[in-house]
Amino acid sequence: MVMTLVLATLLQQPAAPPPSPGPSALEVGVVAPDFAIPGATRYGTLKNPVRLSDYKGKTVVLAFFFKARTRG
Repeated sequence: MVMTLVLATLLQQPAAPPPSPGPSALEVGVVAPDFAIPGATRYGTLKNPVRLSDYKGKTVVLAFFFKARTRG
C-alpha cells in the first residue's frame, strides 16, 4: 500500500523541463571568435588574460587540464 502511494506520488510529479540548447560548435575552417581566458604557467596564473587575437596568423592549440592544481 505504501509503495503504491509513493509510486503514485512520483508519477504525478511534473517532468523536468528539457535542457536549454547550448552554443553550437563551429564548423571546421570557420574563424573562431576572439575571446580572453586567464593564462597559467607552472609558476602560477598570469597577470593579464590571454587573448586569441594575440596569436592571429599562428597555430593555436587549446589544452584543458581540468584536474590541474586540484586535489582530484
